[in-house]
Amino acid sequence: MAKTIFITGAGSGLGRGASLGLAKKGHRVIATTELTSQKTDLMREAEEQGLDMEVFKLDITNERDREQIQKYDFDVFVANAAINEGGPLAEVPMDRIRALFEVNVFSTLETVQIAARKLVEKGSGKIIFMSSMAGISATPYVGPYTATKHAIEGIAQTMKSELEKHNVKVATINPGAFETGFNKRAAEEKWKWYDEEKNFTRKEDMEKQEEALKDQFDPKDMIAKMVEIIPADQHKFRTVYPEETEKQLKKTQEKRWTMEI
Repeated sequence: MAKTIFITGAGSGLGRGASLGLAKKGHRVIATTELTSQKTDLMREAEEQGLDMEVFKLDITNERDREQIQKYDFDVFVANAAINEGGPLAEVPMDRIRALFEVNVFSTLETVQIAARKLVEKGSGKIIFMSSMAGISATPYVGPYTATKHAIEGIAQTMKSELEKHNVKVATINPGAFETGFNKRAAEEKWKWYDEEKNFTRKEDMEKQEEALKDQFDPKDMIAKMVEIIPADQHKFRTVYPEETEKQLKKTQEKRWTMEI
């Protein structure tokens, strides 16, 4: 059955791909973008593909933009908007940490609170938090983003228990490392403030960690999984994809119980 799906952060990457893919499947998609230029580009693409999508600018950190959510009726709300930035947690400037938390946690929760109230009043619906493998793992020099996604995991699990009595479902989708440019751009940001003369973290250690970004997964596969899961009535609370990432994360969690210092 076709659903009405509201998705934030659809201006690029997996959010953009999923929005187009869901529309192709016949769902009514309300896709929002951080920037007006992204809106224009997504509308052009939708038109070229003959897709009926509503697209508008919604910067989730902007109160007036967030209020626009109130105007829409939807079955599924996908909290996808996020930013990413890397660096060693012992040295990352705190303004960068605060910026990530403002978008990925505080503003995300503010949009979800609006959606939750609407769905509770409706008596049904689903909220999906786009989390990450970083919400479960802890990779060196990805700490700022990891911290925000760990927070999202706690928020999602708590809201699941709180909202299910109102017939509103809550779930997460946790992608592995996909080649959208998102991770590479995040890795580049730390070089704007890092100084070998002042910082104690070794440059070569961070560069070695970045080598893992050379072998990322094809985003088409993750987009297909999102198109499958987002409108589905029944699925796991947490969808980690691809399967090899799920196996890797389960091993990581097991090790945490035996880790020593």
